[in-house]
Amino acid sequence: MSSDSLAALKPYLSFFHPITMWILLVVALYAMYLGVQVRRARLADGELKKELVKGRFAIRHHQIGSILLALMVIGAIGGITVTYLNNGKIVIGPHLFAGLGMVGLVSTSAALVPFMQKHDWVRSIHVSLNLILLGLFGWQAVTGVQIVQKIVSKMMTNGVG
Repeated sequence: MSSDSLAALKPYLSFFHPITMWILLVVALYAMYLGVQVRRARLADGELKKELVKGRFAIRHHQIGSILLALMVIGAIGGITVTYLNNGKIVIGPHLFAGLGMVGLVSTSAALVPFMQKHDWVRSIHVSLNLILLGLFGWQAVTGVQIVQKIVSKMMTNGVG
């Protein structure tokens, strides 16, 4: 790929990370919904338990969680890379640190999964980490919109777009 081709794509690359992250926020909320259904099924009795088990919530929660882990790591790397390509440096600030913290939280949460069957306290840590992750994710969405607004403003000032 020539440098002219990359230069032509550069303004649009700035939007890959935010779009990906907004999609992942929705995926994370869906994973939380599935996790709540898994808990309901685990604690239910009788017919309700039979009905909830049919939903295969545990399998779906695990699959969506795996996808979330992979895409969050890739999205974070992509965001840092695009920032470097656009600015010639990595912008050090709260958005970056919170994003890196989110990668650590989602990785740790996923690493706990094999231990959750035997230890209820591990399940509690898994849930707590994911709630913190969702809180950071919401904050990241707000600060990310502010960053996108700056990028769009800069593009309009420079006549790009």
